[in-house]
Amino acid sequence: MGHVCNWKYVNTFDNVLRPLVHDLEKIFGPYVKPGMRVADIGCGAGFTSLGLARLVGEAGEILSVDLQPEMLDMVRKRADKAGLSDRIHTRVCKTDDLALDGMFDFANAFWMVHEVPDKEKFMHQVCACLNPGGKLLIAEPLFHVSASAFEKIIKTATDQGLREYGRPRVRFSRAVVMTSA
Repeated sequence: MGHVCNWKYVNTFDNVLRPLVHDLEKIFGPYVKPGMRVADIGCGAGFTSLGLARLVGEAGEILSVDLQPEMLDMVRKRADKAGLSDRIHTRVCKTDDLALDGMFDFANAFWMVHEVPDKEKFMHQVCACLNPGGKLLIAEPLFHVSASAFEKIIKTATDQGLREYGRPRVRFSRAVVMTSA
């Protein structure tokens, strides 16, 4: 397992410059539509949760999960400020339990799978909560995750029943979209 990014340092990458690097409509737009139910796993301070909430619209729902309650406090504050708190729900998870309830149309695992101690269990839990045809976007930072380590993550997802759907371009990342059967 890699080191879990402490909530105190989240502003080093989740700041005013991030929208210039990660255009969430471009990254998620091909996969996330109005009315969808989305899991934002390892949501951090909520940058992606907010973008996903805008894409799912008023009829959609985002479940933002993170290990650190401090991160979820930031998500709630940002959601309130953006007027999106009606569609973003937060939940603390554990290293071995994602605390996902129900089924999802899309799951996001952005720059966090490298921090998971049991990737097989993680992928099993994600696979079990995706609707048929549901998608999982995995993006890992180029500066932390080698190409071979990323391919192992994809193999683990495939071994749990997901199949590769595509490899979108995400700046400073290795990325793949997986789909459930």
